[in-house]
Amino acid sequence: MPKRGYHHGNLRQALVEAALELIEAKGPTGFTLSEAAKQAGVTPAAVYRHFAGRDDLIAEAARQGYVIFADVMQYAYDQGQPSALASFEATGRAYLAFARKYPGHYIAMFESGISVNRTPELAQIAAKARAVLERAASDLSQHIPEGKRPPAAMFSAHVWALSHGVVELFARNSPGAQSPFPPEDLLESGIGIYLRGLGLVPPDK
Repeated sequence: MPKRGYHHGNLRQALVEAALELIEAKGPTGFTLSEAAKQAGVTPAAVYRHFAGRDDLIAEAARQGYVIFADVMQYAYDQGQPSALASFEATGRAYLAFARKYPGHYIAMFESGISVNRTPELAQIAAKARAVLERAASDLSQHIPEGKRPPAAMFSAHVWALSHGVVELFARNSPGAQSPFPPEDLLESGIGIYLRGLGLVPPDK
């Protein structure tokens, strides 16, 4: 395999990009550091100048994924403003779009077993992305009396779990799951049922 052109300083990124390709093709535990080095066109010894092991490499891929994810979530939220409902629904759709466009990052973030607390940098950017979802949930739930209002973190976690389930089962060609409905429709209807249950949208929406 011909070596990729790189200069001192971006070998680290070349290894991350190689890892993302391997994660998408083989899963987060289906490749070795030696394979990542080969994919990047360098010797295995070169990897250890930047990463102590495969988990460190995957963690960096996850961190970069969360950077993109946080920007995508923020953009979706902003596009929905000034409507709290539009912003909330947009973040759900953006989650699905992110999973489709960045499958390697998505797997590193949510399916690799790497904790978001593995490094301070990873924890910080993951919290930033989560905060956008919580803000969208908080905005929308302001109409619920305070004593009956679910915590924004719980509210957003429910919708995050719903979005994740739709992605895992129906948007990434899971062999054991089929649906006659597009993933976008499943997600939109699921969010609608949830919001109607909270009294946040009228029954006929």
